[in-house]
Amino acid sequence: MRKFLALLFGVAALLLVGWYGYRTLVEQQVGFPLSALLEPERKSSLPTEPDDWQGKIDYRNLDRDFAAMAARPEMAGLAIAIVEDGEIRFVRTYGVTDKRSGEPVTPQTVFRWASVSKGVAGSLAAKLATEGTLNLEAPLSGWQTSLRLPKSAEMRISLAQLLSHQTGLTKNSYDNKLEDGESPSLLRGQLSVAPLKCEPGTCHSYQNIAFDAVSEILGQATGTLYSGAVREQLFGPLGMSSAQFGRIGLTGAESWARPHRGDEVLTLSESYWRVPAAAGVNSDIVDMARWMRAQMGVDEPILSRETIAIAQAPLVRTGRVYGGDLARALTTPSYGLGWRSFNYTGRQLVGHSGAVDGYRATMIFDPAARTGVVAMWNNGWGRPFTIPFAVLDSYYGQSVSDWLDLSEVPLPAPPTDVPALSN
Repeated sequence: MRKFLALLFGVAALLLVGWYGYRTLVEQQVGFPLSALLEPERKSSLPTEPDDWQGKIDYRNLDRDFAAMAARPEMAGLAIAIVEDGEIRFVRTYGVTDKRSGEPVTPQTVFRWASVSKGVAGSLAAKLATEGTLNLEAPLSGWQTSLRLPKSAEMRISLAQLLSHQTGLTKNSYDNKLEDGESPSLLRGQLSVAPLKCEPGTCHSYQNIAFDAVSEILGQATGTLYSGAVREQLFGPLGMSSAQFGRIGLTGAESWARPHRGDEVLTLSESYWRVPAAAGVNSDIVDMARWMRAQMGVDEPILSRETIAIAQAPLVRTGRVYGGDLARALTTPSYGLGWRSFNYTGRQLVGHSGAVDGYRATMIFDPAARTGVVAMWNNGWGRPFTIPFAVLDSYYGQSVSDWLDLSEVPLPAPPTDVPALSN
């Protein structure tokens, strides 16, 4: 009997050692814990139906407004998730991934984050700074980057200033050349002769190509590719399995949203995927909501409160965000490490929005209330940028604005090249 038990325990020990050896090997290959692969979110656990929606927010009325917006001819598909008091309380999708096929958008449909990606770079930089791996205030010239600025300003501009768009360059410098297919690293070298808006370090001026020099810096700081560092230190530990970089991160998904302009399905362009820190992330709406929760401080120690405070702290005042009534409603607009902040009805909000051809995305949240909204849609219409503010109005219990009222929004004119129908 003793020999049998000894043999049994020996076999069990070998199996245990083998399992942990296999797990370690797989984790090294994929760059994040195997548990993130073995324990995917069950569809049934998502709050996708009215009976699941619990909280202060009037989810049912908002759902009707979201559906009405998604039904507009300007729209194709729309995905929305709401975090209330630190928990994902609402996940809902509308419309189609492709107007040609009619495939419906689901919670697993992957969209592009566009410039919402910038907060990922800022958060990783802040994390490495709190760990002592890099100095946010040191000049960029301490790193091997392709970035060259007018007046050799890279010798004095810091990483924090790069991440908060204080290079002095005119807005979106050389983005047109990036869209024409030119190399981002070569364009960063050519920025040395680009026109300036202000003396470097003295104003905010939004960038993509210059901003993406941070991908070179963070890659060097972590000893790997920027995308690998993000997966290993952020997306993987947070269980964000759909969050990937590059074109294949979108088109490799089982369900992915095609870009639209009206009824036209656009051809995908590689341009902004080639600046991964500026605009390279894709994911489904649930993983985007997980990312927002982490920014609220609910996923320590992956993102510590110190890291979040450093990343989101306003460093420079900016011009107005958005336009029209929404721009007037958002006061003291500022920018931190890849994050915007502003005041809305007396409350400080944080977030970012993004736009590439045929895609839009937004993430706006109240850090103190741990409540906010993420939304992605596959067309260029700007009206859905108001969605987070309608949701926050409901959460605050104040008189709900007409952010989602489309009654006076004119329908788009029909295409002029479509032949008239005969009876």
